[in-house]
Amino acid sequence: MKTAEKLAAGWLLTLGFTFLTASVSAVVERNTMFQPISTGENEELVQEYINKERASLLNATATQGLIFGLPTMILGSWLAWGLYVQSKNDKKALQQQLSDRLQSTFYQMIIENQGRITVLGFAMQSQLPATVARQYLDNKAKEFNANFKVSEEGSVSYHFDV
Repeated sequence: MKTAEKLAAGWLLTLGFTFLTASVSAVVERNTMFQPISTGENEELVQEYINKERASLLNATATQGLIFGLPTMILGSWLAWGLYVQSKNDKKALQQQLSDRLQSTFYQMIIENQGRITVLGFAMQSQLPATVARQYLDNKAKEFNANFKVSEEGSVSYHFDV
């Protein structure tokens, strides 16, 4: 469904841009058509010749380009904006789910291990990379005033008061 919406938004924006470009092009061409042509030497011999059929066609093209281009661009922009907002909300919901899962894993490990957590244990349980697990535990240690113990092998364990 999202792919279809993305394609629809893209096509509407492209089509609207094409219509508006045709409209602007027709206006520019019509305006250059009304400019006098200089013959160089004999300025008084310049006769104004305006192709009224071409001017009428350019006016119609400009009008039709606006009539079809503006609503198409507005609809495409509206669809694209809706997709952007929906994507942003989905990312926020996924981030919240991850945060809730990590917090649940953290509290469960504290209860099971009587307040003692190692980086390796937390990384394995939460399926996070070691650096992310260490950062998470460091933040929780600051939040809850945990104690650190470094073993002789150099591993750090966090001790939280339960």
